[in-house]
Amino acid sequence: MKMNDKKIDKKIDKKLELKKEYPYLYETHLHTSQSSACARSSGAEMAKACKEAGYTGIIVTDHNWGGNSAIGRGKPWKEWVNEFAKGYEDAKRVGDQIGLDVFFGYEAGFDGTEFLIYGLDKEYMIGHPQLRDASVEEQYALVQEAKGMVIHAHPFREEFYIPQIRLYPEYVDAVEGINATHSNKRSMSHRNPAFDESAIAYARKHNLPISAGSDIHTTTLLGAGVAFKRRLTDIYDFIEAMRSGEDYILTNGDTWFKKNGELY
Repeated sequence: MKMNDKKIDKKIDKKLELKKEYPYLYETHLHTSQSSACARSSGAEMAKACKEAGYTGIIVTDHNWGGNSAIGRGKPWKEWVNEFAKGYEDAKRVGDQIGLDVFFGYEAGFDGTEFLIYGLDKEYMIGHPQLRDASVEEQYALVQEAKGMVIHAHPFREEFYIPQIRLYPEYVDAVEGINATHSNKRSMSHRNPAFDESAIAYARKHNLPISAGSDIHTTTLLGAGVAFKRRLTDIYDFIEAMRSGEDYILTNGDTWFKKNGELY
């Protein structure tokens, strides 16, 4: 056997070992066509595809009013929120049927700077219309009030729709250090591993937890996410696991990382 073959076998063995030790994989960054204008697959389709791919659960994070939303911004607030939640509700209905955990979140946009918001359910959003006009700082205060979490999504991505890189270490709870579109070999957009390398270094500098997700918009999955040794109960369990330093690992769908972003 050649040396390269031995290295490949060793990597395969390590991957299988990690999957066995951390069998509960959660997709943390996923869009649906009902609520994100850039998505191509419905919540139901995404749920089925993720279950077939071996995920334990998903967090639906459609684009809100500040991003590429599929919901008309001129609608009354309550109507807007109800329509916005349909992608998640579609995924949740199917997830309940097939044994896939489906949690609610969204991706908040501020002129190209984006944050994953967890822990704010539909009822909280309806009761807090000030979310629509909140600044980054005000958003953080509202999310903290709801005992939620703000994760800076792909903070170092460079694209035409991102006029500048803006960082808010005081107003986020974690950093998406691994975004599969940047580093997965099957990615067809945004691909530049340096974006993730910078995000991981940023998170370490500010002692912020690191998350991983696919940023997926279709059923052509990349397989990224956060993997745990146990099954989570709800989105607040995910938040607490991230904040408390619980044991988990990260993947971009190709490679596994320790929770501090170091390669295995």
